[in-house]
Amino acid sequence: MHRVLIIGVGSIGERHLRCFGRTGRANLSLCEANADLRQRIAGQYGIVSAYSSLDEAMVHEHDGAVICTPSQLHVPMAVELARRGMHLLIEKPLSVSAEGVEELQTLAQAKGIVAMVGYVWRMHPALARMKQLIDAGRFGRPLQLVSVSGQHFPTYRPAYRDVYYRDRATGGGAIQDALTHNINTGEWLVGPIDRLVCDATHQLLEGVEVEDTVHLLTRQGGVLGSYTLNQYQAPPEWSFRIVCEAGTLLFDNYPVQLKWMTEPGGEWTCAPVAEVERDDLFVAQAARFLDVVEGKAMPPCSLVEGVQSLRVNLAALRSSESRQWEGVR
Repeated sequence: MHRVLIIGVGSIGERHLRCFGRTGRANLSLCEANADLRQRIAGQYGIVSAYSSLDEAMVHEHDGAVICTPSQLHVPMAVELARRGMHLLIEKPLSVSAEGVEELQTLAQAKGIVAMVGYVWRMHPALARMKQLIDAGRFGRPLQLVSVSGQHFPTYRPAYRDVYYRDRATGGGAIQDALTHNINTGEWLVGPIDRLVCDATHQLLEGVEVEDTVHLLTRQGGVLGSYTLNQYQAPPEWSFRIVCEAGTLLFDNYPVQLKWMTEPGGEWTCAPVAEVERDDLFVAQAARFLDVVEGKAMPPCSLVEGVQSLRVNLAALRSSESRQWEGVR
């Protein structure tokens, strides 16, 4: 049993707490500054050790931590915990700036700790199958990636006005909150983004001024990418189409399907896929984290890959202001 500390038990922290519990492999404790929230979540999940601050938590021994605080706190907390030799699962995005990132990477390597970033879509079995097919070269070289997504944010995230989302400085806005998942998935599927141009603005969401609509064009080596997202449409939508030299693959999450076509005007070949609940992905991620700690697996999203997606986020934010192509650096 691994001693795992969940830091921050808002919406995503509560999900991690619940899903680590479902692995049956962790003794859980939590750290939450909000007293009412701390007491409610501890009581709901039967958590005996519930701390009001990181200093209080650090008096006790832990093997690893899941950092679920606002994004600007991720790296400073991770650096402090890495110095103590604790394994880390850091929620996405890794940060809102590059400050402290190099120190964290150096510490993680020097201490020999696991440091994963929580881009949970890498745990989706249909997307994993898609990546296997691309990597095996079954359809030839990838040439184009098209990602389209949207959801009615007030329905799925009704508290968006009152949390980190309302301010880019705390990880808010559509680029850092939602598009970063698509960016990370696209880089996983076909390779890292080298340069990009981004148009983003606030179109509709009430009570905030951050962008809720994004159009992003990318160059990913020899692949041309297009990512579009809005946070107010009625139908939930999340898809990836990868056009390769000898075929086209399509993943769609509503409903879940993975299919491909190799002949012009031909029939789609559908892969067998199972519907998965969102918690299923987080349980799988928690189990993989523990497997990596035990030396049995590789991280689904390493710290290096999380840093790359952070750099893309920052380049997209710069480009959304300049309306110019930006290099990822």
